[in-house]
Amino acid sequence: MVAEPELLLLGAAVVIGLVQLMWSAAAARRQQDLKWAAGARDEAMPITGVAARLDRAFRNFMETFPLFAAAVLAVVIAGKTGPLSLWGAALYVVCRALYAPIYAAGTYMVRSLVWTLALVGVGMVVAALFLA
Repeated sequence: MVAEPELLLLGAAVVIGLVQLMWSAAAARRQQDLKWAAGARDEAMPITGVAARLDRAFRNFMETFPLFAAAVLAVVIAGKTGPLSLWGAALYVVCRALYAPIYAAGTYMVRSLVWTLALVGVGMVVAALFLA
């Protein structure tokens, strides 16, 4: 059995999330010591700069990923995959892969454009559910 390409892109999005999680944590540990990180973290130890931007990028990923995953699973289960869902899923994955480095670099306005395009990708997958 061959997996639908949308499911492979869902897997790629999971990998992107894991990479962002590790990148964000590694950047934060440069500002927060390992003793604090291994403890209960009862008291906040704020991070700044690139580490804070990477943390926000990961949190943003965690806000959009469940929507993407649900849309992909729904379109595959309903048997409504096609060019619209494939291009939408690909757009989401590419944009989410670009989002964290763009955010970390502090690139003005480009980050918002990439975020918007990723959301358009989710919308395309959802649209395929109703239009296909």
